[in-house]
Amino acid sequence: MKLALRILAILGAFALFVAAGLAYPYTTRWHELETAIWQRKHFVWGLLLVPVVLFTSTLLQDWLRPSLKVGTVFSLTRGPRGVRTYLRDLPGSIRAAALVFLVAALCKPINLRKDERAEDKGIDIVIAMDLSGSMRAILDSKPEDLPGSPELEGKERITRLDTAKAVVKDFVSRRKSDRIGVVVFAKDAYLLSPPTLDYPLLNRLVSKLTLRVIDESGTAIGEGIGAAVTRLCQPQRENPSDPASELRCTNETQSKVVILLTDGDNNSGQVAPDTAAELAAKHEIKVYTIQIGSDDLVDVEDGTDWMGKPKYSQQRFPVNPELLRKISEKTGAETFIATDGKALASSMHEILDRLEKTRFEAPRSSFEDLFPLLLFPGVALLGLEVLLRALLLRRFP
Repeated sequence: MKLALRILAILGAFALFVAAGLAYPYTTRWHELETAIWQRKHFVWGLLLVPVVLFTSTLLQDWLRPSLKVGTVFSLTRGPRGVRTYLRDLPGSIRAAALVFLVAALCKPINLRKDERAEDKGIDIVIAMDLSGSMRAILDSKPEDLPGSPELEGKERITRLDTAKAVVKDFVSRRKSDRIGVVVFAKDAYLLSPPTLDYPLLNRLVSKLTLRVIDESGTAIGEGIGAAVTRLCQPQRENPSDPASELRCTNETQSKVVILLTDGDNNSGQVAPDTAAELAAKHEIKVYTIQIGSDDLVDVEDGTDWMGKPKYSQQRFPVNPELLRKISEKTGAETFIATDGKALASSMHEILDRLEKTRFEAPRSSFEDLFPLLLFPGVALLGLEVLLRALLLRRFP
């Protein structure tokens, strides 16, 4: 009976101190804590230690303490008992309550603020990447010659697509305040990401690009440029109710750029490259073109041999440098020819160095750590336990 009452008292004291610890976050920023994002949820398993700590620091303390057998202690049982005898389980209850708050703090709650806007200075850029079948051609370079020395998952030779992905990721990582988007095209064009400041996400999307994710049987350069211009400009009519009213660009930035990466000639799509270039020029969007490789014979992986090593055959893929030059000139930009990874990287960085940046307001999400709301009660409870054990509830022996 006494043991049951003692256990109830221990649980009641534990609940009381947990409630006391919650008083601080509840009276300060409880609503934000309720809607918080818990970044390290796996630490919640630490709460399984709470009952263990509660047991070992209360009941087990009595069962493990040293004992000495004597003939009789009858006279001692009739002596007076102090109040501190009934409070001996308080430090253990406080320790277990403190552990609850420390584990919760380790789960790292954060508050996401979405309504902040900051003035920034940058360029709106959309990179149009060619994913046609010709991008599987080998562009002989060593991984260490490419930006970041990327791992190529056991590949012996580097393709044009491998090179383009490495250079684009390096290009994105070097930017600070430029909003960058990506369009991929082959027989048709698709949006991979609209212009964004979330560079890590953009790099992850580019890393996952492979051939055959879209129909690679054609090269729609006009479609690729048109899709990129649409994402940059988002044209709307002066009078939406009048279809004949003039289109205008709704962008808040003045510097808008398309970087076209391709290794072929336009042979697909419903939008002609000249038409797409005229649309870009109308809205003052510069289209820089970069030709990857040339029309020489190139090695293309063609299956594997009996030992599992890749075999290569030689093919020629037609290019049209004159078309790329006309597109760039029509939009007031330049064209480049890159025959290896270093040339491609330098071409892209040279493009950015020549552009003027304009100021714009960019929405930014900021994070605020809320773990101090839980850490403070936990540390305060631990301090209370230490004081009680040292000054008021010392055990003997």
